[in-house]
Amino acid sequence: MPPTSARARPRKAKAAKVGVLRATRSRLEVDQRRAQLVRLGIDLFATRSYDEVSIDELARAAGVSKGLLYHYFPTKRDFYIATVQDASRQLLELTETPDDMPQLGRLRAGLDAYLDYVDAHAPAYAALMRGGVGADPEVARVIDETRAAMCDRLLLGLPDVAPTPLVRTAVRGWLGFCEATSLEWIDRRAVARSQIRDLMFEVLLATIPIAARLNAPPVT
Repeated sequence: MPPTSARARPRKAKAAKVGVLRATRSRLEVDQRRAQLVRLGIDLFATRSYDEVSIDELARAAGVSKGLLYHYFPTKRDFYIATVQDASRQLLELTETPDDMPQLGRLRAGLDAYLDYVDAHAPAYAALMRGGVGADPEVARVIDETRAAMCDRLLLGLPDVAPTPLVRTAVRGWLGFCEATSLEWIDRRAVARSQIRDLMFEVLLATIPIAARLNAPPVT
């Protein structure tokens, strides 16, 4: 008969394994609940600005207590930042196009996806681009990182153009143009969506060669 300590070791190992599995399951449940709350926040902020949505309303819509909501997000600002981060991730995913598409087709498809997103989240997009949450530095950081990711993606899709600092600056400026044009479009709805897309498309095609030419060394 094995000694008591030998018999105890398998039981301890099994108990430790059960503890790890429970902790993993608990972590997954926490992550899933947090993700559900973030998705709900995106839906609420898609139609209303940050100041218009209260913690009480968020808790009611989620079917949880304010205390539980604060357990996942210590402040309303933290909750909003989480929704901005997730919305930015969604935007990058939605505007990503297949590598095997023709270059210009990819650009058009990406612009269509971008305008679809802006249209579906118009109030929140407008509030965010105009300095939501008092131009919060963390929100500004998320937005800037999203712009940088979009800029990198566009530069990689320009095989015949060297991504010089001037070309990169031009692409970043074009992204700002797209944001301002989108705001004007959702504010006034005076121009057809297809015209907005074509305008963005043509402005980029005109801007890149100019930046490339200005960056070229002078001919002596």
